[in-house]
Amino acid sequence: MKAYILTIGDEILIGQVTDTNATYMASALSDEGFDVVEHLSVADERKAITDGLDRALAAAAVVLITGGLGPTKDDITKKVLADYFGSTLAFHAETWERLSKLYRKFGREPQESHRVQCMLPETATILTNKFGTAPGMWFEREGKIVVSMPGVPYEMRNLVDDEVMPRLKNLDTGTTRLRSLTILTAGEGESAIAVRIEAVEAALPEHMSIAYLPNLGTVRLRLSTRGTDEEVMARELQYFHDKLKALIGELIFGYGKQDIAASVGERLRQREQTVVTAESCTGGTIAKFFTANAGSSAYFQGGVVAYSNQLKQSLLGVPEQTLIDHGAVSEATVVAMATGARARLGADYAIATSGIAGPGGGTKEKPVGTIWIAIAGPEGTTARLLRAGKDRQQNITYTALQALNELRRVLDGIPVT
Repeated sequence: MKAYILTIGDEILIGQVTDTNATYMASALSDEGFDVVEHLSVADERKAITDGLDRALAAAAVVLITGGLGPTKDDITKKVLADYFGSTLAFHAETWERLSKLYRKFGREPQESHRVQCMLPETATILTNKFGTAPGMWFEREGKIVVSMPGVPYEMRNLVDDEVMPRLKNLDTGTTRLRSLTILTAGEGESAIAVRIEAVEAALPEHMSIAYLPNLGTVRLRLSTRGTDEEVMARELQYFHDKLKALIGELIFGYGKQDIAASVGERLRQREQTVVTAESCTGGTIAKFFTANAGSSAYFQGGVVAYSNQLKQSLLGVPEQTLIDHGAVSEATVVAMATGARARLGADYAIATSGIAGPGGGTKEKPVGTIWIAIAGPEGTTARLLRAGKDRQQNITYTALQALNELRRVLDGIPVT
């Protein structure tokens, strides 16, 4: 079944707000097999909204809308939708009762603007917003569905999760659905992977496809199939997944929405092992990636940001002579950082980085983008030289992801190249 996402708000069009709502709704719809055909953002104007609705309903059977619902006068979506669906606004007592209780709970009285919010289209099914004042609205006409939600992200997300998707999942349409499996890879670029899996891609039936979704340091492969039989689609996805894994298995670090730090962390958790970091050029980015995941204390012990040579010596035990002979950006130094961190911080594994992130500081022998990473563990210590670009932030993020992938390869027993 085709779905459409319509976001309303001048703030989106002029770049004041990033439209994260569309991303969230698209992901929720795709996870349940809906084929999202287009995202459209329009201004807070009647004609823009109605033109957007016309376009959306011509393209899809389900339309999700956010924005333009609230207590202020510029929130016009509700009135436009009522007119569009030939309805009138009527006072919704249940919404007023809920808002009154909510405000009195915090020692406040609801205002007239909140009573205005309770004037809702009579033909709409009202969706309870547990985290805000503006409810969601569900309209149906000629077999098509339009759902309007407030634009506040956490309110929209809870409405999508608690009200909208459960209702959409229960639709018995008998129409074709989209099912996908996202395979997460690191270690090779999009073009190299495409060459390696060319035979599998060529063998896919017409209703199946592979999409390449490259990001800095990683590539997501979205294997998709369309059909009406869930069991058949699941078997198809598994069959071609196995074919892909046989060709690029050493590149796969996870599936779905998992990030590489969480994937490495899960491997460490299963092995009951720990990791520490010794970061110079990445400035704590690897540690940040680990701690962004709940439960990371089970495997991540902590880390050291040793930017200066003095701290490399005093905190990590890098020999002064190593720094004199080879410099801070060298294989010998990064190996000493990793082994020192592992020994001094008492972990099973240590990740170390040292390099020239840029945009300045490079030399002819060591240009900007020269970066060393090392992994120390029970198996020994390995190091790898990266040749990155000149963008500082990209170099930092790329190095952190590459370092995490090196540890992932060690944990998976794959030779580090």
